[in-house]
Amino acid sequence: MRMTGKLDYLEMPATGGTLGRVKAFYSAVFSWSFTDYGPTYSAFAEGLDGGFQGDGQDAPVKPLPVLYSERLEETLTAVENAGGTIVKPIFSFPGGPMRFHFVDPAGNEMAVWGE
Repeated sequence: MRMTGKLDYLEMPATGGTLGRVKAFYSAVFSWSFTDYGPTYSAFAEGLDGGFQGDGQDAPVKPLPVLYSERLEETLTAVENAGGTIVKPIFSFPGGPMRFHFVDPAGNEMAVWGE
């Protein structure tokens, strides 16, 4: 069950043409299966849902934890009020309705998505 503020997704980079190799690796080692969303994104549902981003322009530099929020705009305001920095304002993305990215006071980038 999705709940506001709980980890919901993990997005990881797979740039430089590695998306196919990454999928093959996790399929061979852990029997993961994938759902492709276009040629540069592939999602998995293996305990914690997540995906590999192969588009260098959109891929995170490090793994990107993604939180869920029932009230996306309110959560964005709360992040700002608590001292977080919004690095990508609310935008739509393939596979889901809307999300935003922020950096916490320690410099960790995270995202929040909502329906």
